[in-house]
Amino acid sequence: MAEGREPPPDRTGEVIEELLGRAGHEVISRRVIPDDIGAVRAALVEEVARGADAVVFAGGTGISPDDITIEAVRPLLDKELPGFGEIFRFLSYQRIGSAAILTRALAGVYRGVAVFCLPGSPDAAKLAVEALIAPEVGHLLKHAKERRTQ
Repeated sequence: MAEGREPPPDRTGEVIEELLGRAGHEVISRRVIPDDIGAVRAALVEEVARGADAVVFAGGTGISPDDITIEAVRPLLDKELPGFGEIFRFLSYQRIGSAAILTRALAGVYRGVAVFCLPGSPDAAKLAVEALIAPEVGHLLKHAKERRTQ
């Protein structure tokens, strides 16, 4: 980006924050991080240390060389939830057709914290939050916290 230029607005982050707030969840942090494995991992570790119950990444899940969010997060997960990606792709297929095969999404648990990796499109994030994350994050956290306290 050229020096002195403002970064583009984080519309997807705005959508996620608004929808989670409407669902009764408090967003304690929101930031834009670079497409860098170390930066993504550091952000996850920092948010968990800050006391987050859930961390939602949006973007960096595509198939271009810069899309590294899933590769950064997956090795850190204690448990992966394959059903999240499967159902998200199914719901995406119903909306966008066969282009859903390009959709990568991931969810799991890291140190008792729910972690979600979503595509960067506002529409995809809206679908994930409304259909999957908001309805199930409380249930997921109940089970993730059981593990944390054992």
